[in-house]
Amino acid sequence: MKSFAKMPFGKTPSALSQHKYAIHATLLGDDAVCPWTNLGLWRNTCSYVAACQYLANHLAGRLRLRAMDRVLDLGCGQGASLLFWQQYHAVTDITAVELQAKCVEKIQHQPWAQSIQLHQGSFLALDAFHLKQYDVVMCIDALYHHDAMQFLSHVQPYIAPSGRIGFHYLMLNPRFETLTTYQKMKYQYLLKAADINIQHLYTATAFQAQMHALGYEDITIDDLSQDVFAGFSHYVQRKLPGQHLKSLDTLKIKMTAKLCQKLAQDGLIDYVQVCAKKASL
Repeated sequence: MKSFAKMPFGKTPSALSQHKYAIHATLLGDDAVCPWTNLGLWRNTCSYVAACQYLANHLAGRLRLRAMDRVLDLGCGQGASLLFWQQYHAVTDITAVELQAKCVEKIQHQPWAQSIQLHQGSFLALDAFHLKQYDVVMCIDALYHHDAMQFLSHVQPYIAPSGRIGFHYLMLNPRFETLTTYQKMKYQYLLKAADINIQHLYTATAFQAQMHALGYEDITIDDLSQDVFAGFSHYVQRKLPGQHLKSLDTLKIKMTAKLCQKLAQDGLIDYVQVCAKKASL
Protein backbone atom coordinates (compact mmCIF):
# COMPACT_ATOMS: atom_id res chain seq x y z
CA MET A 1 0.00 0.00 0.00
CA LYS A 2 1.64 3.03 -1.18
CA SER A 3 5.18 2.75 -0.70
CA PHE A 4 4.00 1.08 1.66
CA ALA A 5 4.56 4.38 2.78
CA LYS A 6 3.39 5.45 0.47
CA MET A 7 2.90 1.87 -0.62
CA PRO A 8 1.94 1.39 2.79
CA PHE A 9 4.35 -1.01 3.26
CA GLY A 10 7.45 0.20 1.52
CA LYS A 11 8.75 2.50 -1.21
CA THR A 12 12.21 3.81 -1.99
CA PRO A 13 14.95 2.15 -4.07
CA SER A 14 17.86 0.48 -2.36
CA ALA A 15 20.07 3.34 -3.46
CA LEU A 16 18.12 5.57 -1.11
CA SER A 17 18.04 5.34 2.65
CA GLN A 18 15.77 2.58 3.82
CA HIS A 19 12.99 4.47 5.48
CA LYS A 20 10.41 2.12 6.93
CA TYR A 21 8.04 3.13 4.13
CA ALA A 22 10.65 2.79 1.39
CA ILE A 23 10.25 0.33 -1.46
CA HIS A 24 12.36 -0.69 -4.45
CA ALA A 25 10.39 0.60 -7.43
CA THR A 26 12.66 -1.12 -9.97
CA LEU A 27 11.54 -4.51 -8.67
CA LEU A 28 7.98 -3.46 -9.41
CA GLY A 29 8.75 -2.37 -12.95
CA ASP A 30 9.53 1.36 -12.83
CA ASP A 31 13.11 2.18 -13.82
CA ALA A 32 12.61 5.94 -14.03
CA VAL A 33 14.91 8.30 -12.17
CA CYS A 34 11.88 9.48 -10.18
CA PRO A 35 9.64 6.40 -10.13
CA TRP A 36 6.11 5.78 -8.97
CA THR A 37 5.59 4.05 -5.65
CA ASN A 38 1.90 3.44 -5.09
CA LEU A 39 -0.34 0.38 -5.25
CA GLY A 40 -1.80 1.34 -8.61
CA LEU A 41 -5.28 1.22 -10.07
CA TRP A 42 -5.34 -1.97 -12.12
CA ARG A 43 -7.90 -1.44 -14.86
CA ASN A 44 -7.14 -2.80 -18.32
CA THR A 45 -3.38 -2.76 -17.76
CA CYS A 46 -0.59 -5.09 -16.75
CA SER A 47 1.94 -2.24 -16.48
CA TYR A 48 2.96 -1.02 -13.04
CA VAL A 49 3.72 2.49 -14.29
CA ALA A 50 0.36 2.72 -16.09
CA ALA A 51 -1.50 1.46 -13.00
CA CYS A 52 0.21 4.08 -10.81
CA GLN A 53 -0.66 6.79 -13.31
CA TYR A 54 -4.28 5.59 -13.43
CA LEU A 55 -4.55 5.88 -9.64
CA ALA A 56 -3.20 9.44 -9.70
CA ASN A 57 -5.29 10.41 -12.72
CA HIS A 58 -8.46 8.95 -11.22
CA LEU A 59 -7.99 11.25 -8.24
CA ALA A 60 -7.14 14.24 -10.44
CA GLY A 61 -10.24 13.62 -12.54
CA ARG A 62 -12.57 13.52 -9.55
CA LEU A 63 -10.99 16.77 -8.30
CA ARG A 64 -11.40 18.38 -11.73
CA LEU A 65 -7.73 19.33 -11.81
CA ARG A 66 -7.05 22.26 -14.14
CA ALA A 67 -3.83 23.69 -15.52
CA MET A 68 -4.34 26.97 -13.67
CA ASP A 69 -4.84 25.33 -10.25
CA ARG A 70 -2.41 25.92 -7.41
CA VAL A 71 -1.57 22.36 -6.33
CA LEU A 72 -0.24 21.00 -3.05
CA ASP A 73 0.99 17.38 -3.33
CA LEU A 74 1.46 15.85 0.12
CA GLY A 75 3.65 12.78 0.46
CA CYS A 76 4.93 13.07 -3.10
CA GLY A 77 7.39 10.17 -2.75
CA GLN A 78 10.13 10.14 -5.36
CA GLY A 79 8.41 12.75 -7.48
CA ALA A 80 6.65 10.85 -10.27
CA SER A 81 3.34 12.53 -9.47
CA LEU A 82 4.92 15.99 -9.68
CA LEU A 83 6.22 15.32 -13.18
CA PHE A 84 2.83 13.83 -14.09
CA TRP A 85 0.97 17.02 -13.07
CA GLN A 86 3.38 19.03 -15.21
CA GLN A 87 3.42 16.83 -18.30
CA TYR A 88 -0.14 15.53 -18.49
CA HIS A 89 -2.13 18.27 -16.77
CA ALA A 90 0.05 21.30 -17.61
CA VAL A 91 0.04 22.46 -13.98
CA THR A 92 2.73 25.06 -13.32
CA ASP A 93 2.08 26.09 -9.70
CA ILE A 94 3.07 23.05 -7.62
CA THR A 95 4.14 22.75 -4.00
CA ALA A 96 5.11 19.39 -2.55
CA VAL A 97 5.92 17.92 0.86
CA GLU A 98 7.76 14.63 1.39
CA LEU A 99 9.01 13.06 4.62
CA GLN A 100 11.96 11.13 3.16
CA ALA A 101 14.95 13.45 2.89
CA LYS A 102 16.67 11.32 0.22
CA CYS A 103 13.60 11.55 -1.98
CA VAL A 104 13.49 15.33 -1.64
CA GLU A 105 17.20 15.62 -2.46
CA LYS A 106 16.75 13.44 -5.53
CA ILE A 107 13.82 15.47 -6.86
CA GLN A 108 15.65 18.73 -6.30
CA HIS A 109 18.36 17.62 -8.75
CA GLN A 110 15.88 17.17 -11.62
CA PRO A 111 15.75 20.04 -14.16
CA TRP A 112 11.96 19.78 -14.47
CA ALA A 113 11.56 20.26 -10.71
CA GLN A 114 13.25 23.65 -10.48
CA SER A 115 9.91 25.50 -10.55
CA ILE A 116 8.40 23.32 -7.79
CA GLN A 117 8.33 24.49 -4.17
CA LEU A 118 9.59 21.37 -2.39
CA HIS A 119 9.67 20.84 1.37
CA GLN A 120 11.10 18.01 3.44
CA GLY A 121 9.04 17.03 6.47
CA SER A 122 5.72 15.67 7.66
CA PHE A 123 2.44 16.69 6.07
CA LEU A 124 1.10 16.76 9.63
CA ALA A 125 3.44 19.67 10.40
CA LEU A 126 2.75 22.06 7.54
CA ASP A 127 2.96 25.15 9.74
CA ALA A 128 6.75 24.93 9.51
CA PHE A 129 6.71 25.64 5.76
CA HIS A 130 4.81 28.96 5.62
CA LEU A 131 2.56 27.72 2.82
CA LYS A 132 -0.06 29.70 0.92
CA GLN A 133 -3.57 28.48 0.10
CA TYR A 134 -4.15 26.00 -2.72
CA ASP A 135 -6.98 25.20 -5.11
CA VAL A 136 -6.23 21.47 -4.99
CA VAL A 137 -4.61 19.44 -2.21
CA MET A 138 -3.77 15.80 -2.96
CA CYS A 139 -2.30 12.93 -0.98
CA ILE A 140 -1.84 9.86 -3.18
CA ASP A 141 -1.78 6.51 -1.40
CA ALA A 142 0.11 7.89 1.60
CA LEU A 143 -2.35 8.80 4.35
CA TYR A 144 -3.55 5.54 5.88
CA HIS A 145 -0.60 5.36 8.28
CA HIS A 146 -2.05 8.44 9.98
CA ASP A 147 -5.25 9.72 11.56
CA ALA A 148 -7.24 11.15 8.65
CA MET A 149 -9.27 13.44 10.89
CA GLN A 150 -6.12 14.97 12.36
CA PHE A 151 -4.82 15.42 8.82
CA LEU A 152 -8.05 17.03 7.56
CA SER A 153 -8.15 19.45 10.47
CA HIS A 154 -4.49 20.36 10.02
CA VAL A 155 -4.59 20.89 6.25
CA GLN A 156 -7.82 22.87 6.06
CA PRO A 157 -6.21 26.35 6.51
CA TYR A 158 -4.12 25.69 3.40
CA ILE A 159 -7.12 25.02 1.17
CA ALA A 160 -8.41 28.08 -0.67
CA PRO A 161 -12.11 29.01 -0.42
CA SER A 162 -14.05 26.38 -2.38
CA GLY A 163 -10.76 24.51 -2.87
CA ARG A 164 -10.74 20.74 -3.29
CA ILE A 165 -8.97 17.96 -1.43
CA GLY A 166 -8.50 14.33 -2.41
CA PHE A 167 -6.71 11.35 -0.90
CA HIS A 168 -6.73 7.57 -0.55
CA TYR A 169 -7.56 5.86 2.71
CA LEU A 170 -8.82 2.65 4.30
CA MET A 171 -12.33 2.27 5.68
CA LEU A 172 -14.26 -0.32 7.60
CA ASN A 173 -16.77 -2.19 5.52
CA PRO A 174 -20.14 -2.30 7.36
CA ARG A 175 -19.68 -6.07 7.64
CA PHE A 176 -16.71 -5.46 9.92
CA GLU A 177 -19.12 -4.76 12.78
CA THR A 178 -20.49 -8.31 12.51
CA LEU A 179 -17.13 -9.76 13.57
CA THR A 180 -16.53 -11.11 17.03
CA THR A 181 -14.24 -9.24 19.41
CA TYR A 182 -11.54 -11.83 18.77
CA GLN A 183 -11.85 -11.47 15.00
CA LYS A 184 -11.63 -7.70 15.26
CA MET A 185 -8.54 -8.04 17.43
CA LYS A 186 -6.88 -10.22 14.78
CA TYR A 187 -7.48 -7.49 12.22
CA GLN A 188 -6.15 -4.89 14.62
CA TYR A 189 -2.83 -6.72 14.89
CA LEU A 190 -2.72 -7.49 11.18
CA LEU A 191 -3.00 -3.81 10.31
CA LYS A 192 -0.66 -2.78 13.10
CA ALA A 193 2.07 -4.84 11.43
CA ALA A 194 1.59 -2.56 8.40
CA ASP A 195 1.78 0.54 10.63
CA ILE A 196 -1.97 1.20 10.37
CA ASN A 197 -4.00 1.98 13.48
CA ILE A 198 -7.45 0.43 13.16
CA GLN A 199 -8.75 2.97 15.69
CA HIS A 200 -8.33 5.61 12.97
CA LEU A 201 -10.63 3.79 10.55
CA TYR A 202 -14.34 4.48 10.13
CA THR A 203 -17.19 3.23 8.02
CA ALA A 204 -17.89 5.45 5.01
CA THR A 205 -21.02 6.87 6.66
CA ALA A 206 -19.19 7.77 9.87
CA PHE A 207 -16.22 9.14 7.93
CA GLN A 208 -18.45 11.42 5.89
CA ALA A 209 -20.16 12.71 9.03
CA GLN A 210 -16.79 13.49 10.60
CA MET A 211 -15.67 15.36 7.49
CA HIS A 212 -18.85 17.45 7.50
CA ALA A 213 -18.19 18.34 11.13
CA LEU A 214 -14.69 19.52 10.20
CA GLY A 215 -15.99 21.85 7.53
CA TYR A 216 -15.97 19.86 4.28
CA GLU A 217 -18.80 19.41 1.78
CA ASP A 218 -19.54 17.72 -1.55
CA ILE A 219 -17.87 14.60 -0.19
CA THR A 220 -17.49 11.59 -2.48
CA ILE A 221 -16.10 8.23 -1.41
CA ASP A 222 -15.23 5.74 -4.17
CA ASP A 223 -14.47 2.12 -3.28
CA LEU A 224 -11.43 1.03 -5.31
CA SER A 225 -10.67 -2.13 -3.31
CA GLN A 226 -10.70 -4.72 -6.07
CA ASP A 227 -8.90 -2.57 -8.62
CA VAL A 228 -6.20 -1.69 -6.07
CA PHE A 229 -5.86 -4.54 -3.57
CA ALA A 230 -6.55 -7.45 -5.88
CA GLY A 231 -4.84 -5.79 -8.82
CA PHE A 232 -1.58 -5.16 -6.98
CA SER A 233 -1.59 -8.63 -5.45
CA HIS A 234 -2.09 -10.34 -8.81
CA TYR A 235 0.59 -8.18 -10.41
CA VAL A 236 3.20 -9.08 -7.79
CA GLN A 237 2.36 -12.77 -8.13
CA ARG A 238 3.09 -12.50 -11.86
CA LYS A 239 6.07 -10.16 -11.52
CA LEU A 240 7.85 -11.98 -8.70
CA PRO A 241 6.60 -15.59 -8.97
CA GLY A 242 8.12 -17.73 -6.25
CA GLN A 243 11.31 -15.70 -6.10
CA HIS A 244 13.54 -16.34 -3.14
CA LEU A 245 13.50 -13.58 -0.58
CA LYS A 246 17.00 -12.34 -1.35
CA SER A 247 16.50 -8.86 0.03
CA LEU A 248 14.41 -6.78 2.38
CA ASP A 249 13.04 -4.96 -0.67
CA THR A 250 11.61 -8.16 -2.12
CA LEU A 251 10.21 -9.17 1.26
CA LYS A 252 8.43 -5.83 1.66
CA ILE A 253 6.79 -6.13 -1.73
CA LYS A 254 5.68 -9.72 -1.18
CA MET A 255 4.32 -8.98 2.30
CA THR A 256 2.44 -5.99 0.94
CA ALA A 257 0.96 -8.13 -1.82
CA LYS A 258 -0.11 -10.82 0.64
CA LEU A 259 -1.85 -8.28 2.83
CA CYS A 260 -3.57 -6.79 -0.22
CA GLN A 261 -4.71 -10.28 -1.25
CA LYS A 262 -6.21 -10.96 2.17
CA LEU A 263 -7.97 -7.60 2.33
CA ALA A 264 -9.39 -8.12 -1.15
CA GLN A 265 -10.61 -11.62 -0.36
CA ASP A 266 -12.12 -10.81 3.05
CA GLY A 267 -13.79 -7.58 1.96
CA LEU A 268 -13.82 -6.16 5.47
CA ILE A 269 -11.38 -3.28 4.95
CA ASP A 270 -12.01 -1.10 1.88
CA TYR A 271 -9.50 0.93 -0.11
CA VAL A 272 -11.20 4.20 -0.96
CA GLN A 273 -10.66 7.47 -2.74
CA VAL A 274 -12.07 10.46 -0.87
CA CYS A 275 -12.67 13.85 -2.44
CA ALA A 276 -14.32 16.91 -0.96
CA LYS A 277 -14.57 20.69 -1.11
CA LYS A 278 -13.77 23.14 1.66
CA ALA A 279 -17.09 24.41 2.90
CA SER A 280 -17.93 28.05 2.22
CA LEU A 281 -17.93 30.34 5.22
